Amino acid sequence: MPILSVRTLGSLAVVRDDVPVVLPASRKVRALLAYLALAPHPVGRGRLCEMLWDVPNDPRGELRWCLSKLRGVLDTPDRRRVLTQGDTVALDLDDCPVDALEMSHAATQGIETLELEPLRTLAGLFAGAFLDGLELDRSPLFDSWLIAQRRRLGACHAAVLEQLVERLPADGDEAIGHLDKWVELAPFDGRAHAALLASMARRGEIGAAERHLATAQQLFQSEDLDFAPLRAAWRTIRDQAPAVSLRVPPVSALSQPLAPSGDAGAVEPSHASLAVMPFVEEAGGTRGGLADGFTHDIITRLAKLRDFFVIARGSVFALAQMNIAPDEAGRKLNVDYVATGTVRSPAGRLIVSVELIEVRTARIVWAETFERRPDDIFAVLDDIGDSIVSSISAEIETVERNRAMLKAPNSLNAWEAYHRGLWHMYRFTQAENEQARNLFATAVELDPTFARAHAGLSFTHWQAAFQRWGDRDRESALAFESAGQSVLVDDHNPAAHWAMGRALWLRGEQDGSLSELERAVDLSPNFALGHYALSFVHSQSGDPQAAISSSDHSRHLSPFDPLLFGMLGARAMSHVRLGQFEEAAEWALKAAARPNAHAIILAIAAHCLALAGRLDEAHGFAAAIRKTMPDYRADDFIGTFRFEPDAEALFRQGARRIGLN
Repeated sequence: MPILSVRTLGSLAVVRDDVPVVLPASRKVRALLAYLALAPHPVGRGRLCEMLWDVPNDPRGELRWCLSKLRGVLDTPDRRRVLTQGDTVALDLDDCPVDALEMSHAATQGIETLELEPLRTLAGLFAGAFLDGLELDRSPLFDSWLIAQRRRLGACHAAVLEQLVERLPADGDEAIGHLDKWVELAPFDGRAHAALLASMARRGEIGAAERHLATAQQLFQSEDLDFAPLRAAWRTIRDQAPAVSLRVPPVSALSQPLAPSGDAGAVEPSHASLAVMPFVEEAGGTRGGLADGFTHDIITRLAKLRDFFVIARGSVFALAQMNIAPDEAGRKLNVDYVATGTVRSPAGRLIVSVELIEVRTARIVWAETFERRPDDIFAVLDDIGDSIVSSISAEIETVERNRAMLKAPNSLNAWEAYHRGLWHMYRFTQAENEQARNLFATAVELDPTFARAHAGLSFTHWQAAFQRWGDRDRESALAFESAGQSVLVDDHNPAAHWAMGRALWLRGEQDGSLSELERAVDLSPNFALGHYALSFVHSQSGDPQAAISSSDHSRHLSPFDPLLFGMLGARAMSHVRLGQFEEAAEWALKAAARPNAHAIILAIAAHCLALAGRLDEAHGFAAAIRKTMPDYRADDFIGTFRFEPDAEALFRQGARRIGLN
């Protein structure tokens, strides 16, 4: 067992061999201990002096005195834990549990992935607010750090309580106790209130629930938040009582943001939501000019993707003007994700840093810094904006996909069924494709207006036709039908026109296919799959140079895309048509090296390597294909695509060299 531990969740305490250590009375010593315990790296003495003293007579001397007091608390004859090297200070607590660090580690790993007992242990760590009662006078930097840590760890606590409420027996005292604490901790979280109302209804406490609803309404109105979703949730709970469940939020409307009441327009339920807070000019922490324009551009681009709900510019700027921190704004808006950023313009450079935070767990799911030379400021901003928007979309899709995989299949809503379908779809096997199809069908049954679910269903039929997993004509017709439904539901959704463009390609209608795919990227220039599909069509019988350009752009927008093998393979086929066989072989090898590359990608590699004269490597791929498809021939390869005659002749030449003719 560890002989030393540091407790920060509640009143600060140090425990040695299960006995509390008497801490110095000085608040500065205690604050220094807490700050160093959580610091990931050694901290400069100047930073510590600036953090803890406003205008001391001898800051370095006072810091030395505080460190001497810390040594009395932490050091033992055989172990020095207060380390000073040069101008830096650090604590050696590698073998000492620090409750706030344990909580942070759990949040980084994903609170929703934890088993029940670890969740109980985490909940037990919270004896109160972080460093309860340890505010300092005239130390604004420390107070700012303290408030930020309390917000972050409070959000983690709420996430732990929510998981416990969902997993524990609904009628048990333990679940009810966690539920009461969740509502106390997150008073503006509609899900917490709905779960509490459901719990009361199950116990027949309708009058108490009505009184709680009235109190909650006053609370929401005091913050200018829309109370209508919670009121609607209560009506549903009351109508269903006593059959309501504590585990599942009673109304899908609770997934929509509780936006300030001045916002117009209803928000469709059951989709992930995002708020992009105004980016800040790092020099002086100001907003305006370049930062505000950049924020507006990113909000607009994300909204055009139509992947999820994006809070309108007016709402996020209004909250920012109230000096509300991004994570607090996320909770007020009841969104799933918040993106924040800073902009710096040192001499000759533009540096943009971005973070994407999952609000319920306070977990940073993605962070990146982009640095460019602003030779053409508009082109640079466009390039950085492309990268930010595509990365945010991909990261949210990954998180939602992984979360959906953890839920029981019979408890999925349309959004979750769609993302679970994506997980199976990207495995690119016949069995997984069938599972994906069933999940997309479930999603459109639950929500017939869900355009991307229709597009996903079209993709599975397209894949079945392309891979010859079923009757090609029938699957092509079904792909076209589902794509048509997607366009009918939402003509402004780029995924709908992407699905239609691919379906038309299956039908041999190249002009119509290109028109639909160009419509997709016109609607959303950041839609990576639209650019990839254009590359795919052009690589066979269109403009090979345009195919290479579209392939490169799709990879720039989505460098870790599940369809990356296709982006690389399309470029390889384009080089074949240009007579650049060695380049074709190199790109084909990159495509085949992707972990989810299927047999058709291996066939592209075999043919390109053969044309480049690299016959041993080509024979290796041909042998790999024939392990699962013994009768595979050039006709199968040619029949999969729609090559123009010259390109077909080249690929048949390659097939003859390795015995696939």
